[in-house]
Amino acid sequence: MNGLRRMLSAACAAAALALAHSTAQAQETYTLRFNHVLGPSEPFHQGFLKWAERVKERTNGGLTVEVFHSAQLGVEEDIIEQIRQGANIGQNTDSARLGNYVPGIAVVNGPYFVESYEEAFKLADSPTMQGWQQELADQHGLKVVCFDWVQGFRHFFTNKPIRTPEDLDGLRIRTPPAPIWQESVRALGAVPTAMNFGDIYPGLQQQAVDGAELVYPNITAANLNEVLSHGSETKHILLVNFQVVSSQWFNSLPEEYQTALVEECRTAGQETSAVMQKAEENAKAELVKRGMTIVEDVDLDAFRKAGEAAYEALGLVEAKNKVQSEIRN
Repeated sequence: MNGLRRMLSAACAAAALALAHSTAQAQETYTLRFNHVLGPSEPFHQGFLKWAERVKERTNGGLTVEVFHSAQLGVEEDIIEQIRQGANIGQNTDSARLGNYVPGIAVVNGPYFVESYEEAFKLADSPTMQGWQQELADQHGLKVVCFDWVQGFRHFFTNKPIRTPEDLDGLRIRTPPAPIWQESVRALGAVPTAMNFGDIYPGLQQQAVDGAELVYPNITAANLNEVLSHGSETKHILLVNFQVVSSQWFNSLPEEYQTALVEECRTAGQETSAVMQKAEENAKAELVKRGMTIVEDVDLDAFRKAGEAAYEALGLVEAKNKVQSEIRN
């Protein structure tokens, strides 16, 4: 009888231990602190909040995404380095900055690389793009969650009309500090000047730069129309944004959490991209109302031809042609 009691007691203890272990596992939660440079009124911020809400709901609170706007966690380049070290931080970035680690992927940020939202979404199926993403993850610690976030066409915003590359001659145009961005602006005729997004307004006031190349909603959100008078529709870059996290952190997540993070990123990204298309139209109309002159009669053929020099300067002609053939055939 005593032996039976001991067996039952041991069985109960084992069951209690297993239950406690199971409960501890069930209670294990993960947090991603996600940083972006845009303001709280930008469509992307609302899209990131929607992504966060869906991930939390789908994982029953097991994975929480905390969204920080206006670079509250720090400068983009610094954040990316923290991500590489395994921090539970995410960053909205672009292929220009990722090209600092895997040079080929920078082509996505080159002049006239993709010229429609449809082409941008097809990039996810490109074998070459998939290979570059794997290299980023395996060799540099950067996991691309998705890149279905298309921010819109970038144009030159200055205090004079721009119709040809020659009109940009001598103008210092603000760019992010990445080689493909610098070379793109240089190829199109201007003098690239590296500057953080938050410094553009005072930089224009202090005449450190003569203009910037941005999307329409950036101008309205940051009130840059107060220091810039003309928007010239060069459409030189259709900006595709990448959401990156630490490979180490991502691999530590349960598989179902990884799936939720990726799938909800893609869904929210494509929804937000559609919102951005409408936001472009609305922001353009708002800028006209505020007194900005919009230059539409731009020689796009001349700009396309000039833009090729950026790929040549960085040795990316072959990479550009390869990816374009994959998404256009």
